[in-house]
Amino acid sequence: MKQQDVILCNNLTNELSAALKGGSYDKLFILTDTHTHQLCLPILDKVSELSQATKIVIEAEDVHKTLEALSNVWMALSTQGATRHSLMINLGGGMVTDLGGFAAATFKRGIDYINIPTTLLAMVDAAVGGKTGINFNGLKNEIGAFAPAISVWLETEFLRTLDRENFFSGYAEMIKHGLISNNQNWIELLQFETDEIDYVTLKDLVGTSVAVKERIVIEDPKEHGIRKALNLGHTIGHAFESLALAQNRPVLHGYAVAWGLVPELYLSHIKAGFPKDKMRQTIQFIKDNYGVFTFDCKNYEQLYELMLHDKKNCAQTINFTLLKDIGEICINQTADKDTIFETLDFYRECMGC
Repeated sequence: MKQQDVILCNNLTNELSAALKGGSYDKLFILTDTHTHQLCLPILDKVSELSQATKIVIEAEDVHKTLEALSNVWMALSTQGATRHSLMINLGGGMVTDLGGFAAATFKRGIDYINIPTTLLAMVDAAVGGKTGINFNGLKNEIGAFAPAISVWLETEFLRTLDRENFFSGYAEMIKHGLISNNQNWIELLQFETDEIDYVTLKDLVGTSVAVKERIVIEDPKEHGIRKALNLGHTIGHAFESLALAQNRPVLHGYAVAWGLVPELYLSHIKAGFPKDKMRQTIQFIKDNYGVFTFDCKNYEQLYELMLHDKKNCAQTINFTLLKDIGEICINQTADKDTIFETLDFYRECMGC
């Protein structure tokens, strides 16, 4: 899998214009959702090289990351004359970059695409690393492919328009990156002033967070080994997310990851010796900023079944990424059903649900 360029922009329009100038693509396409079409596309309209680009708009939010929406993108590419020498620019959050990347990877067996993420979650997670896909059969990212963008352009000025919930959705992935990297990064993230955001400092933190993911992806692009470190919080977090969707109360991905970190750090503590004080500090940050995902013991079996569907598993074994300490990663860890239920008990007790 080829390595993608990740560019932390100083001026998106000028830098993108320079990159596209004299390009060899026969047609340009810009994929947005209904939100970014209105709020973010006007910025790209300043790039003269995109004046003739064909616009494709899909519905916003993760509930629309579906086969139907994917088919609509394929249809637009087909009817508007896209060829294997065309370029698609995905302008939006993780739903747009996931679905758009998969559409590009599969149309005519693959066309080039660029990601311009507009949310914090997309910048530090979805848009970087080459994972693409859609939700299917009630399961997150069930269908997809490893297909990196040729480049990812990070313009942190977009983050000034984020509401609190979407800021914290992305910040959960940054907390995860801090946990799997080093103490300094983890402490900086827990101490960052989120009520009065310093966007200059945030840009630096985003750069550091993306570098953590880039380093791991370069080492293990198709998740055979250390890339599984990026799954910390996700085995149980994805189950929470799928349960919420099944109950018609969808939650933001980053919130599900934050809540998933709580039982998975507890599992790290009892199985790998993760320090209790660092577990408690991280959980307190989550309690203070993410509220609580409520469920009861009647949901344990359903959550367990959802975990069994996780893509990281082998046969009927549920696979976890755990920590011995900050930056000390244990991949391919397992836990039996009783232990997993114990982590859910812990979550409900310490989160007060």
